[in-house]
Amino acid sequence: MAFGHLALIAAAIFTGAALYVNVAEQPARLLLDDRALLTEWKPSYKRGAAMQAPLALLGCLVGLIAWWRTSHPGFLIGAVAMIAPWPWTLIGIKPTNDALLATEPDRAGPRTRALVVKWGALHGVRTALGALATVAFLWACMPR
Repeated sequence: MAFGHLALIAAAIFTGAALYVNVAEQPARLLLDDRALLTEWKPSYKRGAAMQAPLALLGCLVGLIAWWRTSHPGFLIGAVAMIAPWPWTLIGIKPTNDALLATEPDRAGPRTRALVVKWGALHGVRTALGALATVAFLWACMPR
């Protein structure tokens, strides 16, 4: 069950970080002017990606090991939910990320703000997937 608990911990940390972005960082960022908003978003995005991508991979791997050892469907559901942000980011969010990363702060304007707002909504899917993984792993870790 140690692998299941590790999966649950990874999912909970992933979800907490993603939720923080949606409920605290993004609303605060949107209070800034367009240039400052973009200037804050760029390094924040890079730091977040560097933290969340490995957590998603770790959660998926230990979730799959826990599923293999126990056959509990919650571990498989959680593992899939943990890795799902990778393709979602590459397919659903990457065009927005690329447009924001390519924009120089002195060129920021209403379009930049609209892209950051869109990015926040797209990021919400990552938060939901993390929450799904956390709940699935919690279910699988509950004593029977």
